[in-house]
Amino acid sequence: MKTIVLGGGLVGAPMARDLAKDKDINVSIADISDDTLSKFKTDDNIQTIKQDLSDRQSLKTLISNFDMVISAVPGFMGYKTLETIIQAEKNVVDIAFFPEDALTLDDLAKKHNVTAVVDCGVAPGMSNLLTGYADHLLDKTQSAVIYVGGLPEIRIQPWEYKAVFSPIDVIEEYIRPAFYVENGEIIEKPALSEAELIDFPELGTLEAFNTDGLRSLIKNLDIPNMKEKTMRYPGHIEKILFLKETGFFSEEPVKMGDQMIRPIDMTAKFLFSQWNLKPGEKDITIMQIIVQGEKNGKTREYRWDLLDKYDTETQTHSMARTTGYTATTVLRLLNEGLFNKKGIITPEIIGKDEVCVKFILEKLKQRNIVYRPTITDL
Repeated sequence: MKTIVLGGGLVGAPMARDLAKDKDINVSIADISDDTLSKFKTDDNIQTIKQDLSDRQSLKTLISNFDMVISAVPGFMGYKTLETIIQAEKNVVDIAFFPEDALTLDDLAKKHNVTAVVDCGVAPGMSNLLTGYADHLLDKTQSAVIYVGGLPEIRIQPWEYKAVFSPIDVIEEYIRPAFYVENGEIIEKPALSEAELIDFPELGTLEAFNTDGLRSLIKNLDIPNMKEKTMRYPGHIEKILFLKETGFFSEEPVKMGDQMIRPIDMTAKFLFSQWNLKPGEKDITIMQIIVQGEKNGKTREYRWDLLDKYDTETQTHSMARTTGYTATTVLRLLNEGLFNKKGIITPEIIGKDEVCVKFILEKLKQRNIVYRPTITDL
């Protein structure tokens, strides 16, 4: 199977290398950056292609030579890239996490007989899949709460934060409204709101806050109470709110000298050097998924806990592993014919198929990404 990974960044590179381990998968990676592609000089089993992925016609021509596609482009390019891939009639696994509603492309995907699995990372991604799985197991689901965070192992002021994704994509989390479900009603709250402190034995105290993480779960699962919160080291909210409230995240251009510049672009530029997770810097991914409901007349709780760390052997960041290997595992799922439904597929849909869930959890476990389950009758 010929597969191409679009985007060779901190997540795209581990995905390509993971897929290249399979003898039946021929892997290529495309990126516009010579510096990015040069990192694959010693990867004899990965072909590199220099390509402007924002050029839709060139992209369509490029992917015509491949059987499957993984899209790891920045969020602002994600929707149009996915649309182009669908029009090229290629099955795709997407981790771009773009702000637009991917479900608006469902009819197009069905028309072109395409399976497009979107939001296929750790969160959204595995958070959706396991929530969907618990909902499938319960007779009636009452609540689902997801806590997730990507953190540097070493805390350095002022930010005590590092990003495996582009800073502009991280900032998006802080400016998009957060939606959750309460008593069956969709509630809108500002991002960074409703802060709470949570203690974890392995890490200590973290602060959690609202972000736009439920996404398709709101539409696809009939659960009357749902919430997703992002976690950081304590004090992060205050620093981000200062930037947000003083206009540093504004998308309205301002005149600086002879140029018009969006403050958010300038802020992302400044933050890149401070937030960029450099090679060898260790990071941690922590997630807890708690789903409660009725099973056989009793209240049952399904919980999964993830604590993943930087892989020193492969020198792969945790967030890249937990995000990227979810996508490569789902691509293998499609390649083996275990899931073939057409249209825009969100992970919670796959989560309703127990065979698929077990396949994904086992493949991740083989890569030392372990979701520890707990089942409790309350």
